[in-house]
Amino acid sequence: MLPSRWILASVLCAPLLLGCPMGHQSPQARAQEAVRELNVNTRFNRMQIAADGVAPEARPAFFERRKHWGGAIRIGDYELAGFKMDEKQENVDVYVKVAWYRADEGDLHVTTLKQRWTDKKGSWKLVDEYRADGEIGLIGEPIVRVAAPEQPKNAQFPTIRLGDSGGDPGATTTRVVPAQ
Repeated sequence: MLPSRWILASVLCAPLLLGCPMGHQSPQARAQEAVRELNVNTRFNRMQIAADGVAPEARPAFFERRKHWGGAIRIGDYELAGFKMDEKQENVDVYVKVAWYRADEGDLHVTTLKQRWTDKKGSWKLVDEYRADGEIGLIGEPIVRVAAPEQPKNAQFPTIRLGDSGGDPGATTTRVVPAQ
């Protein structure tokens, strides 16, 4: 019975002796996970959950930029387009490409956001973001709506019907139209 107790004790103590390598992630992996979590939650309009990934001093601006999301602005999809960590592994610049549309239009727009993330005591937080490229209007930029131009008048030639005699279904006439 003694050998089985030693086996059981060694199995239970092995993770402690190895330094628990199962729970450790690199700074890059932790940052990428935080970026994905925030952007998935904002895509599906879960702003309160997403705000956990935003630095406290940046939250008012975060909510202001997204106040129309889920209402007048709908997010179709997002994609992480770039990820660059500084040498000290304290800051990350992330490019997020967002496909979106206005609920009253239906035209798909694409905007690229540049997000700045900082490692704050082992937890990555969004500290700033701005539009780097693409359509304006996604994050609250002022836009001017221009009325659509009037539709041009019908440019087709008038219809000429052969055989129309003005009411007598049996009568036929031929009209010759000169070529121009």
